[in-house]
Amino acid sequence: MKKVYFKAIDSYSKTEEISDAAGKLLRKAVEEEHISLEKFIPLKVHFGEKGNNTFIQSKNFAGIINYLKENNIDSAFIETNVLYRGERTTREKHLKLAKDHGFTELPIIIADGEHGEDFEEIEINKKNFSKCKVGKEIANKKQLIVLSHFKGHILAGFGGAIKQLGMGCASRGGKLAQHANSTPKINFFKCKGCRACAKKCPQNAITVNRKAKINKDKCIGCASCMVICPQEAIYHSWLGSMTKSFNERLAEYAYAAAKGKNNIYITFAFNITKNCDCEGHNMKPIANDIGVFASTDPVAIDKACLDTLDKNNGRIVFKRGRYTLDYAEKIGLGSKKYELVEIN
Repeated sequence: MKKVYFKAIDSYSKTEEISDAAGKLLRKAVEEEHISLEKFIPLKVHFGEKGNNTFIQSKNFAGIINYLKENNIDSAFIETNVLYRGERTTREKHLKLAKDHGFTELPIIIADGEHGEDFEEIEINKKNFSKCKVGKEIANKKQLIVLSHFKGHILAGFGGAIKQLGMGCASRGGKLAQHANSTPKINFFKCKGCRACAKKCPQNAITVNRKAKINKDKCIGCASCMVICPQEAIYHSWLGSMTKSFNERLAEYAYAAAKGKNNIYITFAFNITKNCDCEGHNMKPIANDIGVFASTDPVAIDKACLDTLDKNNGRIVFKRGRYTLDYAEKIGLGSKKYELVEIN
């Protein structure tokens, strides 16, 4: 049975207490689980979309950063580009937003390159995927500290460590693959035939004869064309994602991102909103703040977050998405059985 270490904190306003708890939980996990630490360990984070104010700010990670410094371990914030259009679509825009949102304590790595084209295919041979596209700078690391914000998600039901692994570590093409259809679509009326997409495509899968056309047999689903199109004529249909199989694909990508790594997971259960930090607007919390969790098991820590959230609020807060845990356990990502260890 996996241990999940926990520090109860009732308000996100207690920044110093949250930071201190995160550092203590990291130390506790390392010592209790006898974890060997690499000389360089990136912190997998989410910088929050422009206009969002409920993402977990980097000042809450000070205790973790200090612990790494005390142990002569170098680090960086690491993240991947998003699939949709916004301020985190390219490396250049992503870096600017991260700094605007206060992530200045460490260097920043955008793991899948300028437009999402840098990835490694990780072999997993599961039900939905035989290989998964993981951001190159994540795929080649031996260890991550995965810092997750526990909250809702429009497709997954809820987001925690598994979501941070599966969607957060995937390249843009990997994100596209998880959303059911790995080939983007072209809006015939918006397309001006400018050839920007064809020039960018690494597989020469796009031809232009007045209008662009994508060869599905050649397309590898990297989604670079979606970013480069000046007319925003290339898109993805999100409706096909809203199925139970999305949770399976998410879990399989999490499995790929964690494969061969000695990861540590730290989850911040504050500002628990209905939707995720990719929403570019203010959102009100739908549940009480809980505290900080740490574990070496992404399934166990997500289950502990759900259980503690429901107990503290006297109701089932997130009804959808729990199948993700069942399937993740089934494929060997982790275990739903855990022991909650509270620290002072």
